[in-house]
Amino acid sequence: MTASVSVRLLGPFGVARDGVAQAPPSRKVRALLAYLVMAPRPVPRSALCELLWDVPDDPRGELRWSLSKIRKLIDEPVHAGVRADKEFVSIDRAGISVDACEVANTYEAGLAQPGPDVLQRLAGRFAGDFLEGLTLDRSPVFETWLVSQRHAFRAWHAEVLVRLAAQSPGDPERRLKYLRQRLDLQRFDEAAHIDLLAALAHCGRIEEGEAHVAAAGRLFESEGLPRAPLDRAWARAKRAVSWACATAITAAVEPATDARIGASGGRRASIAVMPFLAPPGRDRNMADGLSHDIISGLARLHNLFVIARGSTFALRDQIANPQEVGRVLNVDYAATGSVLRDGNRLVVTVDLCATDNGRVVWADAYETPIADAFAIPGDIAARIISSLDAEIEATERNRAVLKPPNSLDAWEAHHRGLWHMYRFTGPDNEQAQRYFKRAVTLDPTFSRAYAGLSFTHWQNAFLFKSAERQAEADRAFDAAGRSLLADHRDPAAHWAMGRALWLRGEDAASVSALNEAVALSPNFAMGHYTLGFVQAQTGDPQAAVEATDVARQLSPFDPMLYAMCATRAFALFRMERCEEAAEWALKAAEKPNAHAHVHALAALILAAAGRSEDSFRAAGVMRKLRPNYSIDDFLSAFRVLSDQERKYRAAARQIGIG
Repeated sequence: MTASVSVRLLGPFGVARDGVAQAPPSRKVRALLAYLVMAPRPVPRSALCELLWDVPDDPRGELRWSLSKIRKLIDEPVHAGVRADKEFVSIDRAGISVDACEVANTYEAGLAQPGPDVLQRLAGRFAGDFLEGLTLDRSPVFETWLVSQRHAFRAWHAEVLVRLAAQSPGDPERRLKYLRQRLDLQRFDEAAHIDLLAALAHCGRIEEGEAHVAAAGRLFESEGLPRAPLDRAWARAKRAVSWACATAITAAVEPATDARIGASGGRRASIAVMPFLAPPGRDRNMADGLSHDIISGLARLHNLFVIARGSTFALRDQIANPQEVGRVLNVDYAATGSVLRDGNRLVVTVDLCATDNGRVVWADAYETPIADAFAIPGDIAARIISSLDAEIEATERNRAVLKPPNSLDAWEAHHRGLWHMYRFTGPDNEQAQRYFKRAVTLDPTFSRAYAGLSFTHWQNAFLFKSAERQAEADRAFDAAGRSLLADHRDPAAHWAMGRALWLRGEDAASVSALNEAVALSPNFAMGHYTLGFVQAQTGDPQAAVEATDVARQLSPFDPMLYAMCATRAFALFRMERCEEAAEWALKAAEKPNAHAHVHALAALILAAAGRSEDSFRAAGVMRKLRPNYSIDDFLSAFRVLSDQERKYRAAARQIGIG
C-alpha cells in the first residue's frame, strides 16, 4: 500500500495527508500517536492510561477521545490505521510513512557497508531531536520513554555522521561539516572533539584547532570533566601531520576542589589519587601521566568524588601519610603508587588506603618491558581504575551491612542493596530492591541507585520471576529511564537502559545504549560484559568474545565473572568452536554465583561437544537448582537464532530435558 499519511517524529512533530499538513488538537494526542507508531507490538489500554494521564476522572474516556482524534488524522476510507479492541491498541503502519521508523529499521538491518546514498537519506531524516519541543507535565512514564528514544536517535544520528565523514577523505570541507554536526549532538563526547581536532590538523588549520581545543577545554572544565585528554589528542594530531613547529599543548592545571561535598553529603565516597613516585626525568613524566589518567578514568565512572589533579599535585612533596592526605583533602580513600625501573622492566605499584585509620584496603604491582612502556597509560591504567572502583565499592558494601538499617543514608542504602544484589538469590534480590528504593527516596537524583533497582527487576524477569517477565521488563526499563534522567553521563545509567532494552526485544537500541556506556567510561567492566551478552546471542559473536575479554581483564574478581565466562561460551558455540565453548562453559559453571541457566548452558554445550560425563554432571547441578528445568526455560530466557535453537534442542534430548 502506498503511504498517503506521513508522520514526522524527528524534529518538531508533524502529520501530513497527501502532502497537506494536519493539526493534532493537543500535546497528548501527539504523544499518544508517537508512542503507538513506535511500539513494536499492541499496547494494553491500561499501560496507555498510565503513560499519559495522571489519575484523571476517566482515563479510559480520555484515551477514547484521543484515539478518535488520531483516527481522523490517519484513517483511510478503505484502511483503518488505528486497531483497537477492549484490551489492546495498535497502529497499522502499512499506509503510513514514519521517519523515525525508517531510521530504526535501517539501523536494525545493519549499517555494516552502507553506501553514501543510504547514509545521506538517513542523515536527511534527522530534522532535530525526537519529538523536539514536546513535553508533558505529570507524565513521568512518558518522559522516561521520551528520554530513552532521544538518546537512541541522537546516537544513531551521530553514527551516520561519523560514517559520512569517513567516506569523505577527499573532501575535507564536507568531512569537517559532518564532524561539526556530530559535535552539535555530542558536546561532551571526548571522541567527537578528538576526531574534529584530527581533521583540523590534517587540513592544516592549526589556528582553528588551537581555538577549538581551548574552547572545548573550558567547556569540559565547566562540567567538571578532565580536559587533558583533549590536549594530548591535539598534540598527537599535530605531530601526526609533521607540524614540526607545533609544540605540545600544556595541560591546564585543574582548580582545587573542596572534597567536603562528597564526604559530608554521604552520597559518594571520595578519593585522592596522589602523584605516583618516580625518579626525575622521563620516568617522572610517565608517572605523572599515569596518575592523571587514573584521576580522569575514575571521574568518568561517576561513582566516586574524585579530587582534581591540581589539588593532589600541589601536595606532591608535602604529604606522604594517607591519614594526613585524608585530613588535608577531607577524603575517605587515598591511592598512592610508584613507577620504577628493574633491569629491563618497569614496575608499577599501587596502594589504596582508608584515610580514617591508614589501613591498606588493596595493593598490587604491574610489570611491563621497558620496550612496551607505552602500555602504562593505557592497559595498566585501565586495570588500576577498575580495581580501585571495585575495591572501594566492596569496602563500602561491607561497611553498610554493619550499620542499623534505619540509620542508612542514600549512599549507604545503595551499597546495602548492592551487598544483597550480589548474593544472587530470590530473597536477597527482594531485599536489594527495598534498599535501592530507600536510596532513591532519600536522594531522587541518585542515578546509581536507580540503575541498581533496574538490575533487580532485570534479574526477576530473567531468573527469579520468569512468569512475570513482561511486567518486570517494564519496571526495569522505567528504573533505567529514571537513572538517565538523574545523570545522563553516568555509564551505569546507559548500562541499565541497555539491559532493559534487551529484555524488550530491542537489540539494536540495546547495543547503542551499551556502546554509550563504554564510550562514557572505557573502564566500566559491566558495560563491556553486557555488550558481549547481547552480541553473543543475536549480534556479532566475535565482538562478544572481545567484549568479555575486556570485561574480565578490567575486573578479574567480579561477582559476575560466571556470566562473563558463560557469555564467551555462548559466542564460541555460535562460531562452531565447540571444544573452546565447552571449556568456557565449564569455567562458568564452576564460578561462584552461577545460576540454573548457566549450568543448563554448560550441560547443553558439553553435550553438543560429545562430553557426556561432564554434561550429565552439569545437568545434575541444574536439576538441583531447578528440578523441572526444561529446554523451553532456557530458550525463553535467552534470545537464540533458529539454527542455534536446533542444536540446543538436539543437545537437550541427549541430557533428558528436551
